[in-house]
Amino acid sequence: MSVNRETVQELIDALGGKENIHTATHCVTRLRLVLNDEGKVDSDRLNGIDLVRGSFSTNGQYQVVIGQGTVDEVYKVMVDITGIGESSKEDVKSAAEQNLNPLQRAVKVLADIFIPILPAIVTAGLLMGLNNVLTGPGIFYDEKSIVDVHAQWKDFADIINLIANTAFVFLPALIGWSAVKRFGGSPLLGIVLGLMLVHPGLLNAWDYGKALEEGNIPVWDLFGLSIEKVGYQGQVLPVLVAAYVLATIEKYLNKKIPDAFKLLIVAPVTLLITGFLAFIAIGPVTFTIGNVITDGLVGIFDNFAALGGIIYGGFYSLLVITGMHHTFLAVDLQLISSTGGTFLWPMLALSNIAQGSAALTMMWLTNDEKVKGLSITSAISAYLGITEPAMFGVNIRFKYPFIAAMISSAIAGLILTVNKVKATSIGVGGVPGFLSIQQGSWGAFFIGMVIVLFLPIILTFAYGKLKKQ
Repeated sequence: MSVNRETVQELIDALGGKENIHTATHCVTRLRLVLNDEGKVDSDRLNGIDLVRGSFSTNGQYQVVIGQGTVDEVYKVMVDITGIGESSKEDVKSAAEQNLNPLQRAVKVLADIFIPILPAIVTAGLLMGLNNVLTGPGIFYDEKSIVDVHAQWKDFADIINLIANTAFVFLPALIGWSAVKRFGGSPLLGIVLGLMLVHPGLLNAWDYGKALEEGNIPVWDLFGLSIEKVGYQGQVLPVLVAAYVLATIEKYLNKKIPDAFKLLIVAPVTLLITGFLAFIAIGPVTFTIGNVITDGLVGIFDNFAALGGIIYGGFYSLLVITGMHHTFLAVDLQLISSTGGTFLWPMLALSNIAQGSAALTMMWLTNDEKVKGLSITSAISAYLGITEPAMFGVNIRFKYPFIAAMISSAIAGLILTVNKVKATSIGVGGVPGFLSIQQGSWGAFFIGMVIVLFLPIILTFAYGKLKKQ
Protein backbone atom coordinates (compact mmCIF):
# COMPACT_ATOMS: atom_id res chain seq x y z
CA MET A 1 0.00 0.00 0.00
CA SER A 2 1.41 3.36 -1.00
CA VAL A 3 1.92 5.97 1.66
CA ASN A 4 1.29 9.63 0.89
CA ARG A 5 1.68 12.70 3.05
CA GLU A 6 -2.06 13.45 3.04
CA THR A 7 -2.90 10.10 4.62
CA VAL A 8 -0.18 10.43 7.26
CA GLN A 9 -1.32 14.00 7.97
CA GLU A 10 -4.83 12.67 8.53
CA LEU A 11 -3.40 10.10 10.93
CA ILE A 12 -1.53 12.82 12.83
CA ASP A 13 -4.68 14.95 13.01
CA ALA A 14 -6.66 11.98 14.37
CA LEU A 15 -4.00 11.60 17.07
CA GLY A 16 -4.66 15.17 18.20
CA GLY A 17 -2.21 16.98 15.95
CA LYS A 18 1.56 17.10 15.92
CA GLU A 19 1.57 19.12 19.16
CA ASN A 20 0.03 16.12 20.91
CA ILE A 21 2.82 13.72 19.88
CA HIS A 22 5.56 13.74 22.50
CA THR A 23 7.74 10.85 21.27
CA ALA A 24 7.39 8.28 18.50
CA THR A 25 9.08 5.11 17.32
CA HIS A 26 7.91 1.88 15.71
CA CYS A 27 8.30 -1.89 15.87
CA VAL A 28 7.71 -4.44 13.10
CA THR A 29 4.02 -3.67 12.67
CA ARG A 30 3.05 -0.77 14.95
CA LEU A 31 3.69 2.89 15.60
CA ARG A 32 4.54 3.27 19.28
CA LEU A 33 3.71 6.77 20.51
CA VAL A 34 3.76 8.74 23.73
CA LEU A 35 1.03 11.36 23.53
CA ASN A 36 0.70 14.43 25.70
CA ASP A 37 -3.05 13.83 26.05
CA GLU A 38 -4.61 10.56 24.87
CA GLY A 39 -8.03 12.14 25.40
CA LYS A 40 -7.48 14.20 22.23
CA VAL A 41 -7.35 11.08 20.03
CA ASP A 42 -10.30 10.68 17.66
CA SER A 43 -10.30 6.88 17.64
CA ASP A 44 -13.18 6.53 15.16
CA ARG A 45 -11.43 8.77 12.66
CA LEU A 46 -8.09 7.06 13.33
CA ASN A 47 -9.42 3.53 12.82
CA GLY A 48 -11.25 4.65 9.70
CA ILE A 49 -7.99 5.47 7.90
CA ASP A 50 -7.10 2.80 5.32
CA LEU A 51 -3.56 2.43 6.64
CA VAL A 52 -4.69 1.72 10.20
CA ARG A 53 -5.57 -1.83 11.24
CA GLY A 54 -6.27 -1.04 14.87
CA SER A 55 -5.11 1.05 17.82
CA PHE A 56 -4.83 0.71 21.58
CA SER A 57 -3.18 2.22 24.64
CA THR A 58 -0.97 0.20 26.96
CA ASN A 59 1.75 0.96 29.51
CA GLY A 60 1.70 4.67 28.76
CA GLN A 61 2.10 4.12 25.02
CA TYR A 62 -0.49 4.66 22.31
CA GLN A 63 0.08 2.03 19.62
CA VAL A 64 -1.27 2.16 16.09
CA VAL A 65 -1.24 -1.10 14.10
CA ILE A 66 -0.11 -0.41 10.52
CA GLY A 67 1.48 -3.55 9.15
CA GLN A 68 4.92 -4.87 8.32
CA GLY A 69 6.93 -2.76 5.87
CA THR A 70 4.30 -0.03 5.58
CA VAL A 71 4.91 1.12 9.14
CA ASP A 72 8.49 2.11 8.22
CA GLU A 73 7.26 4.44 5.49
CA VAL A 74 4.51 5.90 7.68
CA TYR A 75 7.00 6.59 10.46
CA LYS A 76 9.45 8.37 8.16
CA VAL A 77 6.73 10.61 6.77
CA MET A 78 5.39 11.28 10.29
CA VAL A 79 8.85 12.31 11.51
CA ASP A 80 9.19 14.62 8.50
CA ILE A 81 5.79 16.26 9.03
CA THR A 82 5.93 16.66 12.80
CA GLY A 83 9.64 17.43 13.12
CA ILE A 84 9.77 15.44 16.38
CA GLY A 85 12.94 13.60 15.39
CA GLU A 86 13.42 9.83 15.39
CA SER A 87 13.39 8.12 18.77
CA SER A 88 14.54 4.71 19.98
CA LYS A 89 12.26 2.26 21.74
CA GLU A 90 14.08 3.04 24.98
CA ASP A 91 13.35 6.76 24.51
CA VAL A 92 9.65 5.97 24.10
CA LYS A 93 9.63 3.60 27.08
CA SER A 94 11.31 6.22 29.24
CA ALA A 95 8.83 8.89 28.17
CA ALA A 96 5.89 6.52 28.60
CA GLU A 97 6.84 5.75 32.21
CA GLN A 98 6.12 9.36 33.11
CA ASN A 99 2.43 8.68 32.36
CA LEU A 100 2.21 5.63 34.64
CA ASN A 101 1.04 5.40 38.24
CA PRO A 102 3.06 3.31 40.75
CA LEU A 103 1.02 0.15 40.14
CA GLN A 104 1.38 0.47 36.37
CA ARG A 105 5.12 1.00 36.74
CA ALA A 106 5.43 -2.15 38.86
CA VAL A 107 3.47 -4.13 36.28
CA LYS A 108 5.63 -2.71 33.50
CA VAL A 109 8.81 -3.75 35.33
CA LEU A 110 7.55 -7.33 35.53
CA ALA A 111 6.54 -7.22 31.87
CA ASP A 112 9.98 -5.93 30.86
CA ILE A 113 11.58 -8.80 32.78
CA PHE A 114 9.40 -11.70 31.66
CA ILE A 115 8.59 -10.83 28.03
CA PRO A 116 12.22 -11.33 26.82
CA ILE A 117 12.37 -14.84 28.34
CA LEU A 118 8.85 -15.83 27.28
CA PRO A 119 9.93 -17.51 24.00
CA ALA A 120 12.23 -19.86 25.94
CA ILE A 121 9.48 -20.72 28.44
CA VAL A 122 6.80 -21.25 25.77
CA THR A 123 9.16 -23.40 23.67
CA ALA A 124 9.99 -25.49 26.73
CA GLY A 125 6.29 -25.86 27.44
CA LEU A 126 5.57 -27.09 23.92
CA LEU A 127 8.37 -29.63 24.09
CA MET A 128 7.21 -30.82 27.51
CA GLY A 129 3.75 -31.26 25.99
CA LEU A 130 5.23 -33.38 23.20
CA ASN A 131 7.06 -35.45 25.81
CA ASN A 132 3.80 -35.91 27.72
CA VAL A 133 2.13 -37.27 24.56
CA LEU A 134 4.95 -39.79 24.13
CA THR A 135 5.15 -40.88 27.77
CA GLY A 136 1.58 -40.46 29.00
CA PRO A 137 -0.23 -43.79 29.55
CA GLY A 138 -3.70 -44.31 28.13
CA ILE A 139 -3.57 -41.71 25.36
CA PHE A 140 -3.22 -44.10 22.42
CA TYR A 141 -3.02 -47.46 24.22
CA ASP A 142 -4.89 -48.84 27.23
CA GLU A 143 -2.87 -48.08 30.37
CA LYS A 144 0.32 -47.86 28.30
CA SER A 145 2.25 -45.02 26.72
CA ILE A 146 3.80 -44.80 23.27
CA VAL A 147 7.27 -45.45 24.70
CA ASP A 148 5.96 -48.51 26.57
CA VAL A 149 4.67 -50.04 23.36
CA HIS A 150 7.43 -48.75 21.10
CA ALA A 151 10.59 -48.93 23.20
CA GLN A 152 12.71 -47.44 20.41
CA TRP A 153 11.08 -44.05 21.15
CA LYS A 154 12.09 -44.04 24.82
CA ASP A 155 15.47 -42.34 24.43
CA PHE A 156 14.00 -39.92 21.88
CA ALA A 157 11.41 -38.87 24.47
CA ASP A 158 14.10 -38.68 27.15
CA ILE A 159 16.18 -36.23 25.09
CA ILE A 160 13.08 -34.10 24.40
CA ASN A 161 12.37 -34.03 28.13
CA LEU A 162 15.93 -32.94 28.89
CA ILE A 163 15.76 -30.12 26.33
CA ALA A 164 12.34 -29.03 27.57
CA ASN A 165 13.25 -29.09 31.27
CA THR A 166 16.40 -26.99 30.82
CA ALA A 167 14.51 -23.68 30.74
CA PHE A 168 12.65 -24.55 33.95
CA VAL A 169 15.60 -26.09 35.81
CA PHE A 170 17.68 -22.99 35.10
CA LEU A 171 14.77 -20.54 35.25
CA PRO A 172 16.53 -18.36 37.87
CA ALA A 173 19.39 -17.84 35.38
CA LEU A 174 16.96 -16.64 32.70
CA ILE A 175 15.18 -14.35 35.14
CA GLY A 176 18.51 -13.18 36.59
CA TRP A 177 19.77 -12.17 33.14
CA SER A 178 16.59 -10.30 32.22
CA ALA A 179 15.98 -8.73 35.64
CA VAL A 180 19.51 -7.41 36.18
CA LYS A 181 19.46 -6.01 32.64
CA ARG A 182 16.13 -4.29 33.39
CA PHE A 183 17.44 -2.85 36.66
CA GLY A 184 20.51 -1.42 34.94
CA GLY A 185 23.18 -3.91 35.94
CA SER A 186 25.39 -6.31 34.01
CA PRO A 187 23.28 -9.11 32.43
CA LEU A 188 26.25 -11.49 32.69
CA LEU A 189 26.31 -11.08 36.47
CA GLY A 190 22.57 -11.74 36.43
CA ILE A 191 23.18 -15.09 34.73
CA VAL A 192 25.85 -15.98 37.28
CA LEU A 193 23.50 -14.99 40.11
CA GLY A 194 20.73 -17.20 38.74
CA LEU A 195 23.05 -20.17 38.24
CA MET A 196 24.44 -19.66 41.73
CA LEU A 197 20.92 -20.09 43.17
CA VAL A 198 20.54 -23.49 41.45
CA HIS A 199 24.09 -24.76 41.95
CA PRO A 200 24.34 -28.60 42.12
CA GLY A 201 26.07 -28.24 45.50
CA LEU A 202 22.81 -27.01 47.02
CA LEU A 203 19.84 -29.10 48.10
CA ASN A 204 17.40 -29.14 45.19
CA ALA A 205 14.34 -27.03 46.02
CA TRP A 206 12.04 -29.82 44.83
CA ASP A 207 13.57 -32.14 47.46
CA TYR A 208 13.22 -29.60 50.27
CA GLY A 209 9.90 -30.94 51.60
CA LYS A 210 11.17 -34.50 51.87
CA ALA A 211 14.44 -33.37 53.49
CA LEU A 212 12.48 -31.26 55.97
CA GLU A 213 10.38 -34.28 57.01
CA GLU A 214 13.50 -36.42 57.43
CA GLY A 215 15.32 -33.64 59.27
CA ASN A 216 18.47 -33.80 57.13
CA ILE A 217 18.61 -30.37 55.49
CA PRO A 218 22.28 -29.43 54.92
CA VAL A 219 23.44 -26.16 56.49
CA TRP A 220 26.36 -23.74 56.52
CA ASP A 221 27.74 -22.67 59.90
CA LEU A 222 28.62 -18.98 59.45
CA PHE A 223 30.23 -17.97 62.74
CA GLY A 224 27.41 -19.51 64.72
CA LEU A 225 24.68 -18.60 62.24
CA SER A 226 23.05 -21.68 60.67
CA ILE A 227 22.16 -21.12 56.99
CA GLU A 228 20.30 -23.75 54.99
CA LYS A 229 22.12 -24.90 51.83
CA VAL A 230 18.98 -24.88 49.70
CA GLY A 231 18.66 -24.10 45.99
CA TYR A 232 15.84 -22.15 44.40
CA GLN A 233 15.00 -24.20 41.31
CA GLY A 234 11.85 -22.94 39.63
CA GLN A 235 11.50 -20.04 42.08
CA VAL A 236 10.72 -16.51 40.93
CA LEU A 237 10.75 -14.13 43.89
CA PRO A 238 14.22 -14.94 45.28
CA VAL A 239 16.03 -14.18 42.03
CA LEU A 240 13.89 -11.10 41.30
CA VAL A 241 14.77 -9.47 44.61
CA ALA A 242 18.39 -10.63 44.48
CA ALA A 243 18.71 -9.23 40.94
CA TYR A 244 17.50 -5.81 42.12
CA VAL A 245 20.02 -5.87 44.99
CA LEU A 246 22.83 -6.95 42.67
CA ALA A 247 22.11 -4.21 40.12
CA THR A 248 21.87 -1.59 42.87
CA ILE A 249 25.22 -2.59 44.40
CA GLU A 250 26.91 -2.81 41.00
CA LYS A 251 25.72 0.65 39.92
CA TYR A 252 26.85 2.13 43.24
CA LEU A 253 30.33 0.57 42.99
CA ASN A 254 30.69 1.64 39.34
CA LYS A 255 30.20 5.24 40.45
CA LYS A 256 32.66 5.02 43.35
CA ILE A 257 35.46 2.79 42.06
CA PRO A 258 38.10 4.26 39.68
CA ASP A 259 38.15 2.75 36.20
CA ALA A 260 41.56 1.19 36.76
CA PHE A 261 40.21 -1.01 39.59
CA LYS A 262 36.67 -1.76 38.37
CA LEU A 263 37.48 -5.13 36.84
CA LEU A 264 39.13 -6.32 40.04
CA ILE A 265 36.58 -4.93 42.49
CA VAL A 266 33.08 -4.29 41.09
CA ALA A 267 32.00 -7.74 39.90
CA PRO A 268 33.65 -9.81 42.70
CA VAL A 269 32.38 -7.58 45.49
CA THR A 270 28.91 -7.31 43.93
CA LEU A 271 28.52 -11.07 43.58
CA LEU A 272 29.99 -11.75 47.02
CA ILE A 273 27.66 -9.35 48.84
CA THR A 274 24.60 -10.36 46.82
CA GLY A 275 25.41 -14.06 47.24
CA PHE A 276 25.64 -13.83 51.02
CA LEU A 277 22.46 -11.75 51.21
CA ALA A 278 20.66 -14.16 48.87
CA PHE A 279 21.34 -17.22 51.02
CA ILE A 280 21.15 -15.54 54.43
CA ALA A 281 18.09 -13.29 54.02
CA ILE A 282 16.63 -12.78 50.54
CA GLY A 283 16.16 -16.44 49.66
CA PRO A 284 14.57 -17.68 52.91
CA VAL A 285 12.25 -14.65 53.23
CA THR A 286 11.06 -14.60 49.60
CA PHE A 287 10.77 -18.40 49.53
CA THR A 288 8.36 -18.15 52.46
CA ILE A 289 6.45 -15.28 50.84
CA GLY A 290 6.16 -17.25 47.59
CA ASN A 291 4.77 -20.26 49.44
CA VAL A 292 2.26 -18.08 51.31
CA ILE A 293 1.04 -16.56 48.03
CA THR A 294 0.81 -20.00 46.44
CA ASP A 295 -1.04 -21.50 49.41
CA GLY A 296 -3.42 -18.53 49.42
CA LEU A 297 -4.29 -18.88 45.74
CA VAL A 298 -4.67 -22.65 46.00
CA GLY A 299 -6.91 -22.21 49.06
CA ILE A 300 -9.14 -19.71 47.27
CA PHE A 301 -9.58 -21.90 44.20
CA ASP A 302 -10.03 -25.03 46.33
CA ASN A 303 -12.83 -23.48 48.38
CA PHE A 304 -14.41 -21.25 45.73
CA ALA A 305 -13.52 -23.07 42.50
CA ALA A 306 -16.58 -22.07 40.50
CA LEU A 307 -16.42 -18.40 41.50
CA GLY A 308 -12.67 -18.25 40.89
CA GLY A 309 -13.07 -19.77 37.44
CA ILE A 310 -15.84 -17.37 36.47
CA ILE A 311 -13.92 -14.30 37.67
CA TYR A 312 -10.47 -15.16 36.32
CA GLY A 313 -11.74 -16.81 33.14
CA GLY A 314 -14.18 -14.00 32.41
CA PHE A 315 -12.02 -11.03 33.31
CA TYR A 316 -8.61 -12.21 32.12
CA SER A 317 -9.04 -10.26 28.87
CA LEU A 318 -9.45 -7.07 30.93
CA LEU A 319 -6.06 -7.79 32.48
CA VAL A 320 -4.62 -7.90 28.95
CA ILE A 321 -6.03 -4.43 28.27
CA THR A 322 -4.32 -3.01 31.36
CA GLY A 323 -1.12 -5.01 30.82
CA MET A 324 -1.48 -6.63 34.25
CA HIS A 325 -1.65 -10.10 32.71
CA HIS A 326 2.16 -10.12 32.64
CA THR A 327 2.25 -10.29 36.44
CA PHE A 328 0.48 -13.65 36.38
CA LEU A 329 3.31 -15.29 34.45
CA ALA A 330 5.35 -15.10 37.64
CA VAL A 331 2.40 -16.58 39.57
CA ASP A 332 2.04 -19.43 37.05
CA LEU A 333 5.73 -20.27 37.33
CA GLN A 334 5.53 -20.19 41.13
CA LEU A 335 2.49 -22.50 41.10
CA ILE A 336 4.21 -24.96 38.76
CA SER A 337 7.29 -25.00 40.97
CA SER A 338 5.38 -25.39 44.25
CA THR A 339 2.44 -27.62 43.28
CA GLY A 340 3.47 -29.23 39.99
CA GLY A 341 0.90 -27.36 37.93
CA THR A 342 -0.99 -24.09 37.44
CA PHE A 343 -4.78 -23.80 37.33
CA LEU A 344 -4.57 -20.21 36.01
CA TRP A 345 -2.83 -20.76 32.67
CA PRO A 346 -5.50 -23.10 31.18
CA MET A 347 -8.05 -20.29 31.59
CA LEU A 348 -5.67 -17.92 29.81
CA ALA A 349 -5.47 -20.28 26.84
CA LEU A 350 -9.26 -20.52 26.54
CA SER A 351 -9.73 -16.77 26.98
CA ASN A 352 -7.44 -16.21 23.99
CA ILE A 353 -9.44 -18.66 21.86
CA ALA A 354 -12.70 -16.94 22.85
CA GLN A 355 -11.39 -13.57 21.66
CA GLY A 356 -10.36 -15.17 18.37
CA SER A 357 -13.79 -16.69 17.77
CA ALA A 358 -15.56 -13.42 18.57
CA ALA A 359 -13.30 -11.54 16.16
CA LEU A 360 -13.83 -14.16 13.45
CA THR A 361 -17.62 -13.69 13.68
CA MET A 362 -17.32 -10.05 12.62
CA MET A 363 -16.29 -11.32 9.18
CA TRP A 364 -19.96 -12.26 8.61
CA LEU A 365 -21.49 -9.25 10.36
CA THR A 366 -19.65 -6.32 8.82
CA ASN A 367 -19.68 -4.89 5.34
CA ASP A 368 -16.34 -3.17 5.87
CA GLU A 369 -13.78 -5.09 3.79
CA LYS A 370 -10.96 -3.85 5.98
CA VAL A 371 -12.62 -5.25 9.12
CA LYS A 372 -13.40 -8.52 7.31
CA GLY A 373 -9.72 -9.05 6.49
CA LEU A 374 -8.59 -8.03 9.96
CA SER A 375 -11.12 -10.32 11.65
CA ILE A 376 -9.74 -13.38 9.83
CA THR A 377 -6.05 -12.67 10.38
CA SER A 378 -6.50 -11.55 13.99
CA ALA A 379 -8.61 -14.64 14.80
CA ILE A 380 -5.87 -16.94 13.54
CA SER A 381 -3.37 -14.97 15.64
CA ALA A 382 -5.59 -15.33 18.74
CA TYR A 383 -6.00 -19.07 18.18
CA LEU A 384 -2.20 -19.24 18.33
CA GLY A 385 -1.97 -17.19 21.51
CA ILE A 386 -1.59 -13.56 20.39
CA THR A 387 -4.85 -11.72 21.11
CA GLU A 388 -3.97 -8.03 20.80
CA PRO A 389 -4.91 -7.70 17.09
CA ALA A 390 -8.28 -9.40 17.71
CA MET A 391 -9.03 -7.48 20.89
CA PHE A 392 -7.87 -4.00 19.95
CA GLY A 393 -8.44 -4.20 16.21
CA VAL A 394 -11.91 -5.76 16.25
CA ASN A 395 -13.59 -6.80 19.49
CA ILE A 396 -13.15 -3.72 21.68
CA ARG A 397 -13.91 -1.54 18.69
CA PHE A 398 -17.41 -3.09 18.39
CA LYS A 399 -17.73 -3.88 22.13
CA TYR A 400 -20.28 -6.73 21.93
CA PRO A 401 -17.82 -9.29 20.47
CA PHE A 402 -15.51 -8.54 23.40
CA ILE A 403 -18.32 -9.06 25.92
CA ALA A 404 -19.42 -12.29 24.16
CA ALA A 405 -15.86 -13.61 24.44
CA MET A 406 -15.73 -12.70 28.16
CA ILE A 407 -19.01 -14.51 28.88
CA SER A 408 -17.85 -17.62 27.02
CA SER A 409 -14.47 -17.58 28.73
CA ALA A 410 -16.14 -17.25 32.15
CA ILE A 411 -18.28 -20.35 31.51
CA ALA A 412 -15.23 -22.29 30.30
CA GLY A 413 -13.25 -21.08 33.33
CA LEU A 414 -15.94 -22.44 35.64
CA ILE A 415 -15.71 -25.87 33.97
CA LEU A 416 -11.91 -25.91 34.23
CA THR A 417 -11.71 -24.97 37.90
CA VAL A 418 -14.55 -27.27 39.01
CA ASN A 419 -12.72 -30.13 37.29
CA LYS A 420 -9.34 -28.98 38.74
CA VAL A 421 -7.68 -28.68 35.33
CA LYS A 422 -3.98 -27.79 35.57
CA ALA A 423 -1.15 -27.13 33.15
CA THR A 424 2.23 -28.67 33.91
CA SER A 425 4.00 -26.00 31.86
CA ILE A 426 3.40 -22.74 30.03
CA GLY A 427 2.94 -23.34 26.32
CA VAL A 428 1.13 -21.60 23.48
CA GLY A 429 -1.91 -19.89 24.99
CA GLY A 430 -4.37 -20.94 22.31
CA VAL A 431 -5.54 -24.05 20.46
CA PRO A 432 -2.16 -25.88 20.90
CA GLY A 433 -2.47 -25.24 24.65
CA PHE A 434 -3.85 -28.73 25.31
CA LEU A 435 -0.28 -30.06 25.01
CA SER A 436 0.58 -28.35 28.30
CA ILE A 437 -2.44 -29.71 30.18
CA GLN A 438 -2.12 -32.59 32.63
CA GLN A 439 -3.11 -35.73 30.80
CA GLY A 440 -6.02 -36.64 33.09
CA SER A 441 -7.59 -33.22 32.52
CA TRP A 442 -7.68 -33.27 28.72
CA GLY A 443 -11.38 -34.18 28.61
CA ALA A 444 -12.51 -31.20 30.68
CA PHE A 445 -10.11 -28.90 28.85
CA PHE A 446 -11.48 -29.96 25.45
CA ILE A 447 -15.03 -29.32 26.67
CA GLY A 448 -13.93 -25.82 27.65
CA MET A 449 -12.22 -25.41 24.28
CA VAL A 450 -15.40 -26.34 22.40
CA ILE A 451 -17.29 -23.72 24.42
CA VAL A 452 -14.85 -20.90 23.62
CA LEU A 453 -14.60 -21.93 19.98
CA PHE A 454 -18.33 -21.82 19.28
CA LEU A 455 -20.22 -19.91 22.01
CA PRO A 456 -18.56 -16.54 21.18
CA ILE A 457 -19.60 -17.04 17.54
CA ILE A 458 -23.20 -17.79 18.54
CA LEU A 459 -23.47 -14.88 21.00
CA THR A 460 -21.74 -12.36 18.74
CA PHE A 461 -23.70 -13.39 15.66
CA ALA A 462 -27.05 -13.38 17.51
CA TYR A 463 -26.49 -9.95 19.04
CA GLY A 464 -25.10 -8.55 15.80
CA LYS A 465 -28.17 -9.64 13.85
CA LEU A 466 -30.52 -8.40 16.59
CA LYS A 467 -28.73 -5.06 16.65
CA LYS A 468 -29.29 -4.56 12.92
CA GLN A 469 -33.05 -5.18 13.19
